[in-house]
Formats: sequence, structure tokens, C-alpha cells
Amino acid sequence: MSYETIIYETDGPVAVVTLNRPEKRNAWTRQMSRELVNAFERANGDRAVGAIVLTGAGKGFCAGADIKDAFKARMDGAADAQEEETGMPGGTDWADLCRRSKPLIAAVNGASVGVGATMILPFDVIIASEEARFGMFFVKMGLVPELASSHFLERRVGFGAANELCLTARLIDAQEAGRLRLADHVVPAGDLLDRAKALGREMAANPDRQLRLIKGLLRDHGPAADMSAVQRREGELLNECYVSAEHKEAVAAFLEKRAPVFR
Repeated sequence: MSYETIIYETDGPVAVVTLNRPEKRNAWTRQMSRELVNAFERANGDRAVGAIVLTGAGKGFCAGADIKDAFKARMDGAADAQEEETGMPGGTDWADLCRRSKPLIAAVNGASVGVGATMILPFDVIIASEEARFGMFFVKMGLVPELASSHFLERRVGFGAANELCLTARLIDAQEAGRLRLADHVVPAGDLLDRAKALGREMAANPDRQLRLIKGLLRDHGPAADMSAVQRREGELLNECYVSAEHKEAVAAFLEKRAPVFR
């Protein structure tokens, strides 16, 4: 697929995906959605890539949905049945894609509102520039949050803060986002991409299979109440890991006092 609304490039083991509609503050379109899904799957299928960073071109990260492309088109009947079901063109389950992908890091360089905020909630780490802003603007559009964000937002910031953010549709700055843990790190604007790539390289040094298994465990068991079921599932995956080439390489490297080579 050729990309028109995003840029895909690699820097060592890190794939950097840039939302690229700066004249529209990278407002989300259905085409952008399709290109993002393709880019993530491309990175997931590339053995040389160990982590993915998503950022925005220009001054904004993502100013929410493009009103004409998303909402007006839907009113005109352009959305298909699958899109109605999942909120994404083609019926893509965005939360599932994010949780089964290689480590995902959001490098939020500016306004991140509406879908620009919900799309990154299932990511593993959110790093915000000091110039970033966040807003759950759905109620202002007569809508409710999508992309499983009612689940992931509450897990990130807690019940009360999630309610306040959604019910007021208030825009918050990076410092408040950091205090609420909506952003995991807040850094100077000039350091944002370097910090995100550095974290990506740190994650990419670990075995890909186990990274994604761990992501699945955290997805499935973070809110679980049945600890016996959690431990059974962890045991099943541990047994799978114990016979894996990656685990054997890690043990051999430790015993041989060298750095492991996973990919």
C-alpha cells in the first residue's frame, strides 16, 4: 500500500509512523485509518522491527475526526456495516490490533483530542511533549467514546478522572495529563521523538514473541478477579516460553556472559 496520510520509516529496530495531514492538524480520516492498520501490520510482519512509535507531523498530534470525512460521510450513508460495528473502516478491531502488536509508543507532540486520544489509549506507553493537549470531546459532538476507550481510559486514569474528562469534555494540558497518568511521561518538545525512540529500542532489545505474550496477559488479566484463572493462563504461556528458541537463547547468553541475539 502507498501512503498518502501517514509516513512510515524505520530507525534501527524502531518503526516510526507519522500522521501526515499537518494542514488539518492530522485530523483522522477513513483513509488514515486504513493506512495505520496497514502500517502496524507491516511493522508486525517485519522481523527487523521490534517496536512502533506513532507521532504527528507539524504542530498537532491528531485533532480528532475530520468532520466532513467521518461524520458527514456517515450521515450520507458512506459507512459500511462493519464500520458501524467497530468504528473503523473494514471492521478492524483497533484495540485488539494494538494489544497484539509489537510494543506501541505514542509520541504526542500537540493536540490529541477525540479519536486522536482514544486511538492511543490501548498503546503500551504514552509520552507527551510539554506542548501536548488532551481532550475527550465526544459529548460535545453528541457522541460517546469509541475504540474501547471507555475501558482503557478508566484503567489509565481511574473511575473519577475518566468520568470527569468525558463528561466535561475539558481540554487538559500535558502537565495535568501526566498527573492523571493519561500520559506516562512528559518531556520537552525537542526531546520527544528521541525519548520515544530510545524507549522503543529498549523494548526492541527483548524477544518479540514474549513481548507480545506479555501484552496479551496485561490486556486480559489486568482487571480480572479470578486469580486462579490468571495464574493458569500465565502457566500455559510460561510453558510455551520455556521451550521457545528465545528463552533458550536468553539462558545461553546469560551463561556465556554475552548479549542475547533475539532477531
